[in-house]
Amino acid sequence: MGKVKAKEVAHLKPKKKCCRKKKRCLKCPVVIAKMQKCQAAGVKGKDLKKALKHARAA
Repeated sequence: MGKVKAKEVAHLKPKKKCCRKKKRCLKCPVVIAKMQKCQAAGVKGKDLKKALKHARAA
């Protein structure tokens, strides 16, 4: 899959089930839902990268 930009994570197709590992994968439904909320709130740029890091931390 390679590197994915933080702004593109909200548009990925989520997996069927969350694996609940220590660092969640990018296609995890939990991560995608959190990133969609951030983008809806108007978060952009560096703050979006921080939000992705926070969303992936279990």
